[in-house]
Amino acid sequence: MILIVDDKKENILPLKKILELHNLESDYAESGEEALRKTLKRNYSLIILDVQMPGMDGFEVAETLAGSNRTKDIPVLFLSAINKEKKYISKGYETGGVDYITKPVDPDLLILKVKTFLKLYQQQQELKDIRDLLSKEIEIRKEAQDDLEIKVSKRTKELVSKNEQLELINHELQQFAWVVSHDLKEPLRKIEIFIKIIKEKYLKDDEKAVDYVDRTISSADRMSNLITELLEYSRLSSNTTFEKTNLNDTLEEVMSDLEYLTEQKKAVIQKNEMPTIQGISSQLRQVFQNLIGNALKFSKQDVAPLIEIHSERVATKEFDAAVSPDGDYFRITVTDNGIGFDDNYVDKIFIIFQSLNPRNIYEGTGIGLAIAKKIIEKHNGLITAKSQVGIGSSFIIILPLQP
Repeated sequence: MILIVDDKKENILPLKKILELHNLESDYAESGEEALRKTLKRNYSLIILDVQMPGMDGFEVAETLAGSNRTKDIPVLFLSAINKEKKYISKGYETGGVDYITKPVDPDLLILKVKTFLKLYQQQQELKDIRDLLSKEIEIRKEAQDDLEIKVSKRTKELVSKNEQLELINHELQQFAWVVSHDLKEPLRKIEIFIKIIKEKYLKDDEKAVDYVDRTISSADRMSNLITELLEYSRLSSNTTFEKTNLNDTLEEVMSDLEYLTEQKKAVIQKNEMPTIQGISSQLRQVFQNLIGNALKFSKQDVAPLIEIHSERVATKEFDAAVSPDGDYFRITVTDNGIGFDDNYVDKIFIIFQSLNPRNIYEGTGIGLAIAKKIIEKHNGLITAKSQVGIGSSFIIILPLQP
């Protein structure tokens, strides 16, 4: 059940309708105080919360929810038509919000985010249930040592059976994701084709109409990219075989794919000798595609991008590990001279759908770095970033020789 909180009924009704079209059950409250009362009586999986309300505003409601054991784990999605400045968005995250959407709301993007946060909340509840089950197991262990082996054996069988079921469900979900991806992209392709035909045949002399058509094509393209990246993110949970991977070859492929953009921006990419490790070549290629692509995308105006990729062997799995010729890990650093970002947000940039830059200036889905983090962790590695606004960014990766 989703709770919509807004002091204006004309804002609540369209949101309820959008959710109903996707078979998502919702409830509503017309004030912060009413919302808090409802959370005491009913369990909600997500709260869509308007920021600007009389009495308790959205931030105060979120802080109150975060302070209660009953409601602290409910994800809060802020909506605002007025407070679009960075400081208000930052405040939204600080008060416990998982995301901040500005009005007017894009229905497709809203549904994607709602479904993602509902899934995360469900997984969190499942983990909590598992944790509770484990706590009960410990109590049973203390109370009845004599029949411990029988109970543990029984529980193990149940967990093995549950794990097999989850693996089967996960496989089915991946197959479903492929089908849905195709079904979503096919109408987008047709929209793009027909819009281009209309533009070329009937609108050449109408500058305003051409501008609207170009915006439509751009939106369809962004939607297509979002579907592709969400599919890529979901596929990362599947099992893949590790093999000998020469990262020099991987980087050459990435630089070849980005050659046009590199030349267009007059960028310079420098690198030293990269290692050969046990890994998943296609996934590591995606990591460098995201990092180098971002360095080109978030470059400063009228300044040629300089991207430096440096590799060194280190002793331990730590970002500040000492260099060692016999170490079991490699530290790879991708540094640029771009616009940079505030270091305070380094943890947020690896969360899906998080973007620190305005999307009307820098296009993107907010999924790329989340994918990169998931891939590196799948390789038993680490990834972080250091940055200064206006100076540039460095992304630091630790990868083991063996997975």
